[in-house]
Amino acid sequence: MSVKAWAAAGVCLALLGGFAAWLLVGRETSPPCNGLAENASVQKSVGAAVHPGMSCAALGQAIVKATAGSEPGRHNQTQTQAMKDVLFALGSGQSKQLDLDPALRVPIATALADYADVHEMLAGLDSTYVTKAGRDTPPWEAGGTHHLSVPANAFRKTLRAVAEDPQAYALLRMAETRTAAGQLAAVPADATGSELSLPPTKNARALGILDGIADAAISQDAQEARKWHAAVFDRLITEQADQAEPAGRLTATWLQDLKNTPEQQRAERLRAQGLDMARTWAQTRTMDEPTRQDLLTKVENSARNAHEEVKH
Repeated sequence: MSVKAWAAAGVCLALLGGFAAWLLVGRETSPPCNGLAENASVQKSVGAAVHPGMSCAALGQAIVKATAGSEPGRHNQTQTQAMKDVLFALGSGQSKQLDLDPALRVPIATALADYADVHEMLAGLDSTYVTKAGRDTPPWEAGGTHHLSVPANAFRKTLRAVAEDPQAYALLRMAETRTAAGQLAAVPADATGSELSLPPTKNARALGILDGIADAAISQDAQEARKWHAAVFDRLITEQADQAEPAGRLTATWLQDLKNTPEQQRAERLRAQGLDMARTWAQTRTMDEPTRQDLLTKVENSARNAHEEVKH
C-alpha cells in the first residue's frame, strides 16, 4: 500500500475513533433513568432504595412503593412529597419535550393514578393548585389526605412522555374517568348555577387536556397510532366498576358505551367522553330541557377548548 493510502486509512481510523468516542460521551452525558436515581430530592423523598446504577425497572417500583398510601387515594405528607419531587425532577428541565425511559412510564402512571390531584392539575381551575405549585411549597392537608401541585407545563410535559406507552395512558385515563364520575355523583340534587355546571365542565376540561396529551404522544405514523389506540381500548373495555354506587354506575355506563362503539369509531368516542358522561348524568337528574341543553353546550365547549389549548 502506498504512503498516501496508509495516510488516508489512518485519517479514516482516527475519524472513526473520534466519532465512536463522541457517541460514548454523548451517551454518558444523558444519565440513565432520566437522572432520577442521581437526583438528591428524589433520593431523599423516595428513600434509601434509590441509588445511582440501579435499573430503571427497580427505580419505577421504588417510586410506586414510596408514593402509595395505606389505602387508595389517601396519602401522608412523605408519600405526597415523593410524588411531587419525581414530577419536578422530570418536568422542570429546559427542553420542551421529555424523552422518558420506557421502563418508567407505567410505574409513574400507576403512582399518579392514585392521586385525585391529577384531576385538579389537568383542569387547572382551582387557584390553590396554582399558588402551591412551587418547588419549595410542601404538600398540604385537606379532606383527610395530603395534596400536591406542580406547574402546569411541567405536569403536562411529564404526562405526554408517560402517555407514549398506551398501557400507561389507559391507567391515567381510567383514573380520571373514576374521578370524574365521583365529581358528578357528588353534586347535590338541588344544585343550580355554577354548583351544577362546574363539575361536568371541569371534567370535560380535564379529559380534553388528556385528549390533547394523547395526540401529542401518539406517533405520526398511522399504523403505529392505530396500534396505540387499540392497546388503550383493549385495556379500558376490560375495566370493571362497582354499580352499587352512582359514581360506579356512571363509570360502568361509559365503559359499556365505549365497548359497544365500533372499533374504528372509538377514538372519536373517547374524545366525546366528557360530554357523554355529562349527558348520562343529566338524564338521572330533574332538569328542564333548556337548562340541560345549556349545560351540555358548556361541557362540549369546555372539552374542545381544552383539547385545542394543548396543541398550542
